[in-house]
Amino acid sequence: MAETTFSDTFSNRKQLRLESGEADRLSARSYNLVLTGLLAYGLLLNAVIVYYFAYPLMNALQGVSPWVLLLGYLVPTLLGIFMAAKSSNPMVSFIGYNLVVLPIGIMLALIIPGVPAGIVVKAMALTGMVTVTMTLLSLIAPQVFMGLGRTLLIALVVGIIAELVATFLLGYRGQLFDWFFVLLFSGYIGYDVAKSQAYPKTLDNAVDSALDIYLDVINLFIRLLRILGSRD
Repeated sequence: MAETTFSDTFSNRKQLRLESGEADRLSARSYNLVLTGLLAYGLLLNAVIVYYFAYPLMNALQGVSPWVLLLGYLVPTLLGIFMAAKSSNPMVSFIGYNLVVLPIGIMLALIIPGVPAGIVVKAMALTGMVTVTMTLLSLIAPQVFMGLGRTLLIALVVGIIAELVATFLLGYRGQLFDWFFVLLFSGYIGYDVAKSQAYPKTLDNAVDSALDIYLDVINLFIRLLRILGSRD
């Protein structure tokens, strides 16, 4: 029997999302309200974790190996993404969504206290402006963005590999990759918004699409934070 690859799994999941049954459909308004509400929920939960728990988390995790922290971040995050991608049950997908949002919130809580408040506000404002702009553009010209999927994926894989090589083997510490990923995740916001409107409007697809867009927005924010922080 042929081995099922990771890409096959997500390709099959995409096909399942496109074939969702009529009985599960929401109205366009309800679907987009759920999607937007879930996106706002994830970002608000991150803000709450950073605002209320940053210093307790920093104290509790002081002295913990960075590799342990990295593992503690990656395992639940990847598990959450996999759960949402594999499940057609909205509750399971929502649990997966939270498994992504919570460790990202903890990561932000360990990073943001070391950044001046003005820089954080600027990064948030820029992230919001880019998100709104790319959302509007994707709604105006969805086919343009829908055709970018393969290009964006290749650029993401190449960018990650190139940044790892440049950082750990060549000692590069410049902003070139940050700017690259700002452009990339800006494109991904437009792509994932357009994609969310192409899927059947079911509750599970709303959860999955909210997770896709949430990851785009958070990655954009982190890169902008790094760029603005290095200029301070």
